[in-house]
Amino acid sequence: MSDVITAAVAALSEKLGDGAFDGAAKFVIEGEGAVMVDAGGVRAADEPADVTLTASAETFQDMMTGDLNPTSAFMSGKLTVDGDMGMAMQLGGLLA
Repeated sequence: MSDVITAAVAALSEKLGDGAFDGAAKFVIEGEGAVMVDAGGVRAADEPADVTLTASAETFQDMMTGDLNPTSAFMSGKLTVDGDMGMAMQLGGLLA
C-alpha cells in the first residue's frame, strides 16, 4: 500500500471520527489506489460502492487539510463523482 493511501485512510478516519456513514463510498486517488468508507469504517480497498469519488493526490490532500472544499473541488472539475450524488453530498458535508 502506498504512503498516499495510508495517509488518506488516517485523514479520513480522523475527519469522520465515530460518525456512522450509512452506505459505501470509494475514494479513488489517481495513480495511488482506493479507500473505502462504509459502516465498518475506513480502509484501503477497491470494492463496489454506492458512490465513487475520484481526484488527484493533491486535490485529495487539499480536501483533507481544509484548503479545498469538496463541493468547490467538484464544481471546478478537480473531483469527479460517479453514482449516488446524495450520498456524495452527505459525505462532503462530513468532510467539510
